[in-house]
Amino acid sequence: MAENSTTRQKLTAASGDAGRRLDLFLAERVPELSRTRIQELVREGHVHVDGLIARVSHRVAAGEVVEIEVLARPALEALPEDLPLDLLHVDDDFVIVNKPAGMVVHAGAGHARGTLVNALLHRLGKLSEAGGALRPGIVHRLDRETSGAMVVARNDRAHEHLSDQFRTRNVRKIYLALVHGKMPRDSGSITLPISRDPHRRTRMTARATKGRHARTDWRVIARLDRSTLVEVTLHTGRTHQIRAHFTAIGHPVVGDLLYGAPRTLQVGKRNLPPLERNFLHAARIGFSHPSTGAWVEVRAPLPEDLRVYFREAAASSGCRDSEIEAALAPYA
Repeated sequence: MAENSTTRQKLTAASGDAGRRLDLFLAERVPELSRTRIQELVREGHVHVDGLIARVSHRVAAGEVVEIEVLARPALEALPEDLPLDLLHVDDDFVIVNKPAGMVVHAGAGHARGTLVNALLHRLGKLSEAGGALRPGIVHRLDRETSGAMVVARNDRAHEHLSDQFRTRNVRKIYLALVHGKMPRDSGSITLPISRDPHRRTRMTARATKGRHARTDWRVIARLDRSTLVEVTLHTGRTHQIRAHFTAIGHPVVGDLLYGAPRTLQVGKRNLPPLERNFLHAARIGFSHPSTGAWVEVRAPLPEDLRVYFREAAASSGCRDSEIEAALAPYA
């Protein structure tokens, strides 16, 4: 399906599709479009269900006819935009921002507005130009549905210095993730190579025999009924690394429907409401200051939606309040 011209597809939901969110249904049926692009088309009114304009949150029913119209995209620009922004650290060389889940880092895949770059340009006026016109200041990224600490360069010299640290793996990156199932040990390391999934191009895979070297270390923070809270240390920075690695060992990140996680988390005899995002948060980042060489380490507090979800899951698993708060305290 070419995106430089208008194309249309008509799809009928089968009985097995009943209850699926519209964007996930379309992502499976139209794999050449990313989920982000599909959500954009829905928001712009180019998706109809039984002849009516659909919403992203719509859940399909068996027999419904879904029509999707794909239009050519307008040219992308990185322009300032007044958006809420939580800056954890600011100096002349870089900023560390607490990116919220749901925010795209920079323009692309149909996102010309509402990105982290748009917000930073409004707040700071100027970022490093080394990343290019659409990615000013960007030396690394977080997935759209991942929250947490990101460093962004404010000048070209700092950009080069920070990029070198990422390239030589001298940046400390700590994440917090809730994964399905009970991890078999208290700690471990995943070293499976990562490559593009040949069947679904929007995903990566760690199940192929070939790919780029990747290493993910983890340790258990708390064990619940049918899930485990883990602290994750990244030693490489492959696309979707944590998500692909934990899926490959049979423990997908809670909420990560793209990588096969169940829509809901079962705790005892109860299914918790859908999280509607990945339970994955970049909790801490550390690196050498581009100008002084001093070690800089900043923590991004766990967002309230994840705290509430974990408390509910833990309480339903029979954990005491003191145990729950002890697990979350280092990430406050």
